[in-house]
Amino acid sequence: MTGTSVELFKYSLSWLQQEGWAIVSLQECLERLARNDHSRRYAVLTFDDGYRDNVSVALPILERNNAPFMMYVPTAALTRTMQSWWLGLRELFRSRDDITIDAMGMRFHCPDYESKRFALTKVDQWVHQDYKRAEMLAPTFNKAGISIAALNRKYFLDQCALQELSRHPLASIGGHTTSHAALATIDATLARAEMADNRNYLQNLLQAPIRHHAYPYGSCGVREEHLAKEMGYSSAVTTRHGQLGNDRLNQFALPRIGVSSAFDSKISFAARMNGVQLAVQTLLAR
Repeated sequence: MTGTSVELFKYSLSWLQQEGWAIVSLQECLERLARNDHSRRYAVLTFDDGYRDNVSVALPILERNNAPFMMYVPTAALTRTMQSWWLGLRELFRSRDDITIDAMGMRFHCPDYESKRFALTKVDQWVHQDYKRAEMLAPTFNKAGISIAALNRKYFLDQCALQELSRHPLASIGGHTTSHAALATIDATLARAEMADNRNYLQNLLQAPIRHHAYPYGSCGVREEHLAKEMGYSSAVTTRHGQLGNDRLNQFALPRIGVSSAFDSKISFAARMNGVQLAVQTLLAR
């Protein structure tokens, strides 16, 4: 259920092209917006965190479609120090049918796909309610013999792979903090260091400017927007659902449209891109 299926990813690119959307780099998108270019609809593809299969699986598909893309990378993914609790949970539920999450005080019996999916979603939502809870999962992972460092090595690109990717004509690399911290939940000094140190690290590693940023978990407010601007970023993206427009465009809180196999189908993808889903949600909210 995690990530995006190959089928849905291929369909997404095909749908965009058939419907007349140009797939452009983020930099080109911002330039078009700046000159008020309405000659054609355009979309930007973004990937968070720097997973290996973005290269091994997605890149060949992107190449066949001549589709540029942005990848936002946290330092800790490359150094294997990131507390990627979501990978730990995924491995926990993949490998076991009976699971106790001590920090939640809950036990799950999940012998099949649907029960595993339900339980994983429940724990995932619990962490997203308070990101400090992620640290409370460490004893559960240790008891189950799950190494987060090993999962980082398995799933994330290493430094050499990212350097090679950065030289690809379709690829752009952006910042994503040092540790993948939820910035809005930490103090200003630490938030600034998370953003600045990650940017410096990537620029030194890739010998290229890092102009764009993604807030981990989409966690941001006015303070984080100001920090991104102060550091000289050209843009920063959130996880807020929406499309880009000229009116009141905030380049340091850009919306995105998430595509995930757990929640999306071909029909819902089209509804998201056409703005139908957002319009319905707005009406219901009113």
